[in-house]
Amino acid sequence: MSTEDQNDRLFKALGHRLRRQILDLLKGEPRTTGALCAAFPEVDRCTVMQHLGVLEEAGLLIAKRVGRERWNHLNVLPIWDIHERWIGAYAAYAADRLGKLKLELDA
Repeated sequence: MSTEDQNDRLFKALGHRLRRQILDLLKGEPRTTGALCAAFPEVDRCTVMQHLGVLEEAGLLIAKRVGRERWNHLNVLPIWDIHERWIGAYAAYAADRLGKLKLELDA
C-alpha cells in the first residue's frame, strides 16, 4: 500500500466524530470492545465495531485478544507521522514569521 493510500485511510478515519471520541478514550488506557460500546449507548454495538474496524485499518488502533475479550490499544505513530509531515513544518514556519514580525514591530 502506498503512503498516499495510507494517508487517505488515516484522514478518513479521523474525519468522523465518533472515531475521534473513541481515540480520545483510548488515550488514557486500552479498553475492551465491550467498554467502548458501553461508552456510546446511543450507538449500537455493530456500528461501534464498524468504526473500530476503520480505525484498525487506518493503523490507529491495535486490537489484541485476551481470552474472550478484545483489547483495543491506541497506536500513536500514524498521528505522529501527520504531525511531522504537516503540523510541525507549518508550526515552525508560522513561529518564524511571527518572530520576524515582532522584530520589525520592535524596530
